[in-house]
Amino acid sequence: MEDMIFYDRLQFAFTITFHYVFPQLTMGLSLMIVYFKWRYLREKVEKYNDAAKFFMKIFAINFTMGVVTGIPMEFQFGTNWAKFSELTGSIIGQTLAMEGLFSFFLESSFLVLFIFGEKRLGQKLHFLTAVLVFLGSWASGWFILATNAWMQHPVGYEILENGKFVLTNFKALFTNPWLLPAFLHNQLASVVTSAFVVASIGAFYILRNKNVEFGKLFLKTGVIFGLISSILVAFPTGDWNAKNVVKYQPAAFAAMEGIFETEEAGAEIVLIGQPNMVEKKLDNKIAVPNILSFLTYQDWNKQIAGMDQFEEDELPDNIPALYYSYHIMVGLGTIFIGLMSLAAFFLWRKKLYTMNGILWAIMFMVPFPYIANLTGWYTAELGRQPYLVYGLLRTSEGISPNVSSGNTLFTLLGFVALYMLLGLLFLVLVGKTIHQGPKSQTH
Repeated sequence: MEDMIFYDRLQFAFTITFHYVFPQLTMGLSLMIVYFKWRYLREKVEKYNDAAKFFMKIFAINFTMGVVTGIPMEFQFGTNWAKFSELTGSIIGQTLAMEGLFSFFLESSFLVLFIFGEKRLGQKLHFLTAVLVFLGSWASGWFILATNAWMQHPVGYEILENGKFVLTNFKALFTNPWLLPAFLHNQLASVVTSAFVVASIGAFYILRNKNVEFGKLFLKTGVIFGLISSILVAFPTGDWNAKNVVKYQPAAFAAMEGIFETEEAGAEIVLIGQPNMVEKKLDNKIAVPNILSFLTYQDWNKQIAGMDQFEEDELPDNIPALYYSYHIMVGLGTIFIGLMSLAAFFLWRKKLYTMNGILWAIMFMVPFPYIANLTGWYTAELGRQPYLVYGLLRTSEGISPNVSSGNTLFTLLGFVALYMLLGLLFLVLVGKTIHQGPKSQTH
């Protein structure tokens, strides 16, 4: 049984990790495409229109890869996680179906119109298609996160005698107190990823002395979007999410922060430390006293429950992974704010385009927003364990008894091989698009 759970979780973790590489860019990039198209309508400068069309090509490649890698996860609900689907399908099936019927078709239909319909539609309708692509991509995030929010903090449900969950309040799915902060945090984090991608392409063009005017436009736009979104990811949305975890999943919060024992006079915030699960402590700890209590409750001496206050089987089942995921996310987020603040300062001083050190830093920072987004998801999902539906349905109760660990491992190896090929294809296509550059070079 333990092998089955491990391989089922490992396979889903791998497929959703690879899948989420793509929508985290499309959701943020769609907003920036709307911005470029809006600037073109307002100023009639062709480079803004070229920028919108250029990034929509990258959007389309990401969108296609996201669709291809998202389909296997739908099937896993009916194979590896058949019991979970049987028990909760009448609830999570509604939000997932709305994501497919409304968001996906809205996004895909108007993506095609944006790419091929500019001359027929005219510029105002072409701008509208960009707005609708943006709305479709963000609506997709809304419905997916509504599903996840219900699993994190179940609301509006009833459990029948046969163990099945049924929805008693449809409105509760979308007024779930977990949903809005998670959605805003997630979407702004996707803007951070997109801003770094846009800025890095700009830095690349400037450093190569190719498409320099576009490089300056992309760099300036990426830095401004990146600074604003990086700050908003930390506060207020990150702070709001953390307070939700304290309120609804206190055991997960203690594990995230590495609080093994409850402190009587306020909780310290750990900057560096390694969880020691044998001795139930943090090794080599560097911490600042009372700061965590103040950040959480605005009270320097407020007590925060440690892991010693919970039963062993109620704690997350991989505390080191949860702890490190959370701290990697927070640490990278802090670096993003610092780098984008520095870049914005030199942009304001009109020196950024000649600051090669910062340009190289921005260009090589591109993978790290992806890592921060993924570790953020790991934090949420590892924190919910050992439950699929928090407090109600354990992970061990949701797997399919008819799919062996050997079958799961075999298909996982197949996914790894196939996704490596897809990843290489994606890099080739995006690299070719960037190499070709935007069309216009005269404005």
